[in-house]
Amino acid sequence: MRLLLVEDEEKMVALLQRGLGEEGHVVDVCTRGRAALELGTREDYDVIILDWALPEVDGVTLLKHWRSAGVRTPVLMLTARGTTPEKVTGLRSGADDYLVKPFDFDELLARLEALARRSEAEGGPLRLGELLLDPRRRVLCRGGREESLTAREFALFSALAKHPGEAQVRARLLAQAWGQDFEGNGNVLDVYVGYLRAKLERLEVTHVAIRSVRGVGYKLTVAGDDAS
Repeated sequence: MRLLLVEDEEKMVALLQRGLGEEGHVVDVCTRGRAALELGTREDYDVIILDWALPEVDGVTLLKHWRSAGVRTPVLMLTARGTTPEKVTGLRSGADDYLVKPFDFDELLARLEALARRSEAEGGPLRLGELLLDPRRRVLCRGGREESLTAREFALFSALAKHPGEAQVRARLLAQAWGQDFEGNGNVLDVYVGYLRAKLERLEVTHVAIRSVRGVGYKLTVAGDDAS
C-alpha cells in the first residue's frame, strides 16, 4: 500500500514509518495541515492515517476539505481523542475508521488492510487489453495464468496503469512506489520495470507493454497506443 501519514508527533512518526515500512508499505509523512491538504488532494494513496491535533489545520477540518473536494481515499483517524462524541464527530466528518491512542500495531495494520481491501473491491479489477490487474489479490492475470506482484511492483504498475499511454516522469514513479522522501539510487526504478516486463513476458502478453520515454521516464501502452 501507499500510505499518507499525517502526524506531527516525532516518536509516533518514527514508529509507524519503521513498522509499516517493514511490512512492505510506502509511507509519505506530512506534519502540518496545509501541506497535508495539498498532498491528500493531489496524490493517489490507498489509505490516509490522520491525527486530529495538527498545526495550522486540524484533522477534522482537513477531512471536510478533502471530502468536499471529491477525495475518496479511505481515512483512518488515529488520535488520543477517544470519547464517544469525538469519535462521532470524526466519523461524520468523513473518516472511514477511528483508532484511539495508545493502540496495538497489529490492530492498526489489520484496519489499514481492511480499508484498502474495501476500497479496491469498490474499484474492482482493472482491465488493460488482454491483461487484468486484480488489486485485491495483487496479481496480474491473463488467460487463466497469474503472476503475483510484490508491494513495490504493484505500486509501480498501478501508477503506470492508471494513466495508460501517458508518459510518467521518473520522480513521480519513484514517489508512488518508494515514497515522497526517497533518497536512494534512482536506478532501482529501472530494475523494477525490468521485473514487471519479465512478468508480462511470462504471461505472454502482447497488447500491453511498459515503454521507456527518453528524457522523461516510462509509460504503459495498451494495443494501439503510440509506441514511441
